[in-house]
Parts: sequence; C-alpha cells; structure tokens
Amino acid sequence: MTAAAISPLRTGHVGLNVTDLARSLAFYQGALGFQVLEEGGAEGDRRYAFLGQDGTLVLTLWQQADGGYAPASAGLHHLALTAGDIEDVRAYEARLRALGVPFAYEGVVAHAEGAASGGIFFHDPDGTRLEISVPAGAEDAPAPVPGAPACGFF
Repeated sequence: MTAAAISPLRTGHVGLNVTDLARSLAFYQGALGFQVLEEGGAEGDRRYAFLGQDGTLVLTLWQQADGGYAPASAGLHHLALTAGDIEDVRAYEARLRALGVPFAYEGVVAHAEGAASGGIFFHDPDGTRLEISVPAGAEDAPAPVPGAPACGFF
C-alpha cells in the first residue's frame, strides 16, 4: 500500500497582536505599502485588520495586546519580508528612516559573514522585529553579528 501524497505547506499569512490598531495600520500601510483588505470590530473591542498586496492576504493585525513585543517570550521571533532586489531594500530603508522608524543595524547588512543575502532590520510601533531582505545583492555589506545570522539576535 502506498502512502497518499500530501502537498507541502507554505506560509499563508502571519497574524500579529498589536496594542493600537490605528497606529499599526498607519505603519504597515504608510511605511510598508500594505492595503487593508478587511477591517472589523467595534471601537476598542476585538478590532482587527487583514492586510495584503495585490489582493493577497499577507498579514493580520489583532488589537488584543496589553504591552509591546517581548523578545524573551515564546512566539514570533521576527517577521521577514522579501523585496524584489537590493535597490528596493534601500528604497524601503529611506522611507522608513524618513518616518523615524527605529533600526536594529545601520543600513543594509549581510545575513552572515560573506553572504550574498541580506537586508534591513527594524521595529514596528509595538517593537515587533521586522526584516526586509533579498537573496542576493548584499555581498559587500557588513555582517553585524560575528558567528551568528544577522536576523538571529537583534
């Protein structure tokens, strides 16, 4: 008897708890270009938003957090987004800097010593760690964490 084939899994979307939905919507729309696909809930009570690009759901925001992101707690380590090329990463970096978004490292960094992949690492309004990276183009960028991936401990 042969085992039935099961299709491989892939990420469908990521859900984040937030403390202030309006503030998070402003960030994810204005800084990262997501569109609201759906929004609901009464003011201050179980509010949420589904965000996407080109009609595809990417991220859900749930206003139910009592405090900011806690890196020492189990759960989401960071949210990594992929850009088209290194110039797109630099364009996002410029946009985020103009908005005063806090960065973990200065500029584009390589994922590891000698790696071609790399990107930018920053935080959303609740402190959630975010990354925008590409698989190639960061060959000449510094690797900020000796002996560990840049996305590991920021």
